Amino acid sequence: MESGDSNIIIHVISVLFNMSWQIFWPLAFGLILSSFIRHLLPVDTVVKHLGKTDAKSLTFTAILGMVSSSCSYAAASLSHTLLAKKATLANAMAFLVSSTNLIVEMFIVLVALMGWTFLWGEVIGGLILIATVGFLFSRFYPKEVEQELRQYIESAEPAKHAHSDCGMDMSNMKHETSDCGMDMSNMKHETSDCGMDMSNMKSETSDCGMDMSNMKSETSDCGMDMSSMKHDHMDMSAQEETGLMSKITKSAGFFQMDLAMIGKEILIGVVVSSILIALVPQEGWKALFISNDVGLPTWLHSLLDVIIGIFVAMIAYVCSVGNLILAAALWHGGISFGGVIGFILADVLTIPMIGVYKKYYGKRPTKWMVGLLFLSILFTGLCVDAIFNGFGWVSTDQTVRTLNQSGFGMNMTTVMNLIFIPLSIWYYRLGKKANAGMGMSM
Repeated sequence: MESGDSNIIIHVISVLFNMSWQIFWPLAFGLILSSFIRHLLPVDTVVKHLGKTDAKSLTFTAILGMVSSSCSYAAASLSHTLLAKKATLANAMAFLVSSTNLIVEMFIVLVALMGWTFLWGEVIGGLILIATVGFLFSRFYPKEVEQELRQYIESAEPAKHAHSDCGMDMSNMKHETSDCGMDMSNMKHETSDCGMDMSNMKSETSDCGMDMSNMKSETSDCGMDMSSMKHDHMDMSAQEETGLMSKITKSAGFFQMDLAMIGKEILIGVVVSSILIALVPQEGWKALFISNDVGLPTWLHSLLDVIIGIFVAMIAYVCSVGNLILAAALWHGGISFGGVIGFILADVLTIPMIGVYKKYYGKRPTKWMVGLLFLSILFTGLCVDAIFNGFGWVSTDQTVRTLNQSGFGMNMTTVMNLIFIPLSIWYYRLGKKANAGMGMSM
């Protein structure tokens, strides 16, 4: 192997490690947060605030997104959780774009790398995008496709179907009931005893009149000996269910399932982006853009630049910092202001992210989702370009400020990774053990 080839490989590996180091803690934080929300957030609370799409709900999702993780993959997991909790599709998508474009971490890097003009472009663009997404998804996403999407989510919840009494929140089980947690409302009076003589059934028993003393651990009681399970034991179990460690364990199960589902897509995204950033020179990005000398109408030139920006984002994005570094290179290469904003906002349309959507929602719902997100981002990029150029807010200085791309050293990224690397490993192993105990190892 020649020294030139070895240097290229070393450079790619260096960029790969740097990218992984930069995105690890926000990704881990977002997925852990998502797992807790999925387990602890009551469905009726989500339905109350996000069960319909209006200005109030979109404002709520925008704020919720701003305080969540900036990692796109974690944001996808959180928006999937909101949908599973019965939020409207428009609110879930508004949260997705808010949590990837209106976060403090991105604002800091934007100012440091590209200046205040781009910060305000991102803020205004993010708000326009949230409103546009809310409108398009509530009005133009087909109802039958949304029904298909929700059925897909339901079918992917193994804890609901295969293990309904193992690892689920059973806090709604009433202690005073004697039907063992089963819905017996539809049982007729003449069949309520299932053909058995129930005259000797004592009111204090909680095993439905069945002798459960011989039940083995492989039966549907999840390996628990229920031979002496009386009401007082059920009271104790209910108290244990509310324990902190029990909640953490069940939440960890969702964390492990999320990583098992989208881990490969995340890895592919990191590798592809690292290779592109390491190997494609700045002159290579310039070749994508249409020169100002061509003489196209301003609106058409802006339209093409925004489309090009979205296209580049689809094949190159992996994390907020890496995305902004590339955005600076595109701006220096001659893309329009709206094209840069379109590129930054399109972090939810990358090829790995589309793969995540397919895993979460199915193929046909994903196609409609991607189409409407594309139109929303295109419209937003054009609006921002028109606003900032119309008021003369765009600077003609296209120099790119220097930014130390290395995340290594004593800084916030290092401190957070030193916390979240061991925490996420422990949390993953805890979730894997919990899922394996319920026969849901992935």
